[in-house]
Amino acid sequence: MADNTMTMKNRIIHWLVPRLINVVIVFMSGTIRWQVIGKRDYVGDERCIYAFWHNRLLMAAIFVKTRPAYTLISDHRDGSFIADTMRLFKIDSIRGSSTRGGARALLQMIRKFKQEDCALVITPDGPKGPREKVQMGIVFLAKKTGAPVCSHCWATKRHWRLTSSWDHFYIPKPFTSGVHIFSEAVSIHPDEDNEVALARIQAAMDQTREKAEAYFQ
Repeated sequence: MADNTMTMKNRIIHWLVPRLINVVIVFMSGTIRWQVIGKRDYVGDERCIYAFWHNRLLMAAIFVKTRPAYTLISDHRDGSFIADTMRLFKIDSIRGSSTRGGARALLQMIRKFKQEDCALVITPDGPKGPREKVQMGIVFLAKKTGAPVCSHCWATKRHWRLTSSWDHFYIPKPFTSGVHIFSEAVSIHPDEDNEVALARIQAAMDQTREKAEAYFQ
């Protein structure tokens, strides 16, 4: 009986938490006066690898629209909550990370991209960092799919930063101004040197973040 009660409790928690997160994201985003710079709906307009830093996860899903998309989510309990939340935004998840099931997950993302009319969504520094440092997985993904990489970053005039977390997670304050910055797509040739490709993606990600953070200065 105790096991059944615990199972039911866990089911309720796993059903409820993503929906609460969804409500918070939609509410907070709705109170912010957003400006959009760059091509807004990359997922809608072309097939790409849509990349943003792990610490900007909270508001990123709001702008991933229209085209079906798959995102890479770490294979742990907290990842389950994130995956279920992303599904409420019409983004399906493939589970894996650099520390657990990463190679299998990347191969699955490549297969989905080749078989379906979809885009891919990835945090190239997740799930454990180093913070805002691109890992080689996105280079592998870009080469094997032929998809360009579009970096995206948002920022708000007023916000909190969780400096106790590894990624310094970014939380907007309600009723403020915000901006979404989209970069030009970075295309990676299959024969391009991996380190050169990594540096080009890193530069695009850094420039996009710098533009977003400088917007309200």
